[in-house]
Amino acid sequence: MTIVENPTITVTGGVDTHLEFHVAAAVDANGGVLGVETFDTTTGGYRRLVAWLAGFGEIGLVGVEGTGSYGAGLARHLAGRGIAVVEVDRPNRQARHRAGKTDAVDAIAAARAALTGTATGVPKSRTGNIEAIRVLMVARRSAGEEWIAIVNQMRHIVFCAPDDIRARFIDLSPVRLARTAAALKPRRTSGDIVRYTTLATLRELGRRAMFVREQKLRLGVEMRPLLRETAPALLDVFGVGYDTAAKLLIAAGDNPHRIRSEAAWAHLCGVAPIPASSGKVQRHRLNRGGNRQANSAIYRIMLTRMSNDERTKRYIARRTAEGKTMGEIARMLKRYIAREVYKTLPTTIA
Repeated sequence: MTIVENPTITVTGGVDTHLEFHVAAAVDANGGVLGVETFDTTTGGYRRLVAWLAGFGEIGLVGVEGTGSYGAGLARHLAGRGIAVVEVDRPNRQARHRAGKTDAVDAIAAARAALTGTATGVPKSRTGNIEAIRVLMVARRSAGEEWIAIVNQMRHIVFCAPDDIRARFIDLSPVRLARTAAALKPRRTSGDIVRYTTLATLRELGRRAMFVREQKLRLGVEMRPLLRETAPALLDVFGVGYDTAAKLLIAAGDNPHRIRSEAAWAHLCGVAPIPASSGKVQRHRLNRGGNRQANSAIYRIMLTRMSNDERTKRYIARRTAEGKTMGEIARMLKRYIAREVYKTLPTTIA
């Protein structure tokens, strides 16, 4: 009798992530489902999830949905345990429409995407300076949005205010408007309730606007040393400021092995040329995918260079003479800027 020893099963996991719980699935090397289970989004829940997967065999790979949001904690835990993790995109809509949608189905689909190599993205480690910059940028961006909203509210109130108030505030810059309004001391001496409430409202909005502006400035002061320490060469690139550098670094992430090449970086930023040829017409168009924050940062660099960089102006003139449209020139400029930026990223240093 010949005795055949069963090899250890290699397990691939898939996780559909949520705020309060994660649904995990385990599949074998052929994609067969070994089990589906639900775990809490706590450190204990992450440990039980790993132990549950290990109960089926050796863990080879885990595909996790939403590693930048609900799955961030789990991805960090798995990486800390030395388990390979890939980021899984949302399931194909047509396939989901045919097969239906449940958390278990999504978890199994995530596991099979990791197993077959459909999902290959390496999640961000979120353990260094760039993650700190990202957190600061979240608050700074919301402060900027709130500043704009408050100033717009003040402008609208001034437009509709009595004539003397309108004449006093109508031509002020946003900062002067906020400062002047915050210093108001309206009194109920007259019987004009509209005038008093208008001034009182402008004062409150002005104080709120100044608080938000000062908060944004403080966050910027905290962020700038991190940017200079993390990517000093990036800040030396023509057209790159602190906000632009922060957006590009956040797109790149802390772990250097995520971006395998300059072409991969261009795809990540949504500036890789997309073929748009038909018949005898051979052309490319702008990419509408990728990280839109990084894309907007590169677009801002391009606009700055178009206005202030003589080299860029000469390039535009030459391409225009060749018959290129402004859209095609913008696509090429953004691609060149991405190439230049990539060389200055700390993520290129392995």
